[in-house]
Amino acid sequence: MTRVWQWNRPVTVREVLEDLQQERSIAYTTVMTVMDNLHQKGWVRRESEGRAYRYTAVSTRAAYSAALMNEAWATSDSPAAALVAFFGMMSAEQREALRDAIRIVQHDDEAAADPAPEAPAAAAGPPPQEPPAGEGSAGQAPAPGR
Repeated sequence: MTRVWQWNRPVTVREVLEDLQQERSIAYTTVMTVMDNLHQKGWVRRESEGRAYRYTAVSTRAAYSAALMNEAWATSDSPAAALVAFFGMMSAEQREALRDAIRIVQHDDEAAADPAPEAPAAAAGPPPQEPPAGEGSAGQAPAPGR
């Protein structure tokens, strides 16, 4: 997934293989199996191009990380204790990033809770007016031309 996210474009197994081989020896079939597993799990989509596939990430790296954290938290016997332990592992910089994230989410929640602003009166047209006394019948506007 790291290679797919880094390139941020559709990639082939061959491209991933050649990139990985710069760091270590790895077989084509290994990369192909991993890419197929990622496709089966829904993390990448693939489109046929000749005899090969081009793979594209379905979500961002951040969304993937969030899903992993959510999954781990959801399977905990004590979610609160898991969070306390997790926060205890964080650096001061990470805790500050967490505070920023909470502020953003709270701002989004507050914005969603605010009622929609009313449309300006001019956009809605002039308010209905009562006809002058003696013209038209009760509740109706006078006939045109009168």
